[in-house]
Amino acid sequence: MHHALAALARAAATLNPSLNSTPTPTPTPQVDPALVTPGPWGFAVIVFIALAVILLVWDMMRRIRRGRVRADIQEELDAEMHAQADAEAAAQRDAGATAPTEESGAPGDAPRTPLS
Repeated sequence: MHHALAALARAAATLNPSLNSTPTPTPTPQVDPALVTPGPWGFAVIVFIALAVILLVWDMMRRIRRGRVRADIQEELDAEMHAQADAEAAAQRDAGATAPTEESGAPGDAPRTPLS
């Protein structure tokens, strides 16, 4: 592809020799560079935006940290509640297995049959 473009450029140069001798124009500035600088107002706006972003990030991090702490505390409370419930259930199982009832007698006794 490159060779074809180079050949096309050479052919155009041989047909119109003025293409080779024409200097490339340089663009002239159309706007005064002093008028398009941001100036003090641009600096003030950039500083304001930077401060707003810093404050927003700081607030977001504070809220995320607070949410994590609350989640950790809730997790600890849930674990304590489950442990307490498990301990109470185990105590009830132990109390129910070792305490004799009036109908069944002592643990390990055979069931009573009525005498006739």
